[in-house]
Amino acid sequence: MSDVKKDAVKKVATREAYGNALAEFGEAYPDMVVLDADLAAATKTGVFKKKFPERHIDCGIAEANMMGIAAGLSLTGKIPVASTFAMFAAGRAFEQVRNSIGYPHLNVKIGATHAGITVGEDGASHQCNEDIALMRTIPGMTILNPSDAVEARACVKAALDYEGPVYMRFGRAAVPVINDREDYKFEIGKGQVLREGSDVTIVATGILVNSALEAAEKLAAEGVSAEVINICTIKPLDKELIAASARKTGKVVTAEEHSVIGGLGGAVCEALAETCPVPVCRIGIEDVFGESGSAGALLVKYGLDGEGVYGKVKAFLG
Repeated sequence: MSDVKKDAVKKVATREAYGNALAEFGEAYPDMVVLDADLAAATKTGVFKKKFPERHIDCGIAEANMMGIAAGLSLTGKIPVASTFAMFAAGRAFEQVRNSIGYPHLNVKIGATHAGITVGEDGASHQCNEDIALMRTIPGMTILNPSDAVEARACVKAALDYEGPVYMRFGRAAVPVINDREDYKFEIGKGQVLREGSDVTIVATGILVNSALEAAEKLAAEGVSAEVINICTIKPLDKELIAASARKTGKVVTAEEHSVIGGLGGAVCEALAETCPVPVCRIGIEDVFGESGSAGALLVKYGLDGEGVYGKVKAFLG
């Protein structure tokens, strides 16, 4: 990717891929019903609605009620996919997700779009940097956070095939496509080593996978060998892969477009503390709220772009 001009790299928002995937898989999964909370245009479920209008339910601005409807539909044998912004899916409707979906372990899929700091101009109230932490606390909840459009499509397919509640996290901004290759394969619970290394392990998720790869390129130019692991499944976490890499490099960095509290960083630290204690640096949103601004400018300000990740890894290595 380093040999390709940045403006030539294909960029697609993961929410776009999510909407297209729902429409694509509609015929193969006739029991799938998509629900939205008056945001079909933004979450891209409108693509499914256009193709399968009789299987799309607009629940209005009533996210908690939507989760209850999804729970009920699952009990009739349907595969409900409930969509809204991450702030509303994980935040406003947390109680209903926990008690009506998580507790009875129902086959409901939650498509949460507009997650993270890259919601941009919508500001702190809509920039949900706490959703992974919230969903991780629900017993039996599977959490998927794709790094690009290719992985987003794979996540939707895997979620539809999986029996049980799944939280899928998608973004608003267009991001580089990095998994467009013939050997790409996705499996729930499995991470992928995208770049071998020996000096430090960078465990990244979501759009920070691209930033991690860019940082690894910069580090390589200075003689630092960084191993980059893409963790799309936050829960269940691929503890074995992460521990094996940690034993090899002796230092681990986590990178996520989420709070450093309770997300990927927390999950990795918990896992390594039990199996392979090593120094860990967590890159993400510190204990602060976001702010209004363009997605690109915010990534730079909070040190989540390639340059920012590079600088933090270099400082960590000393």
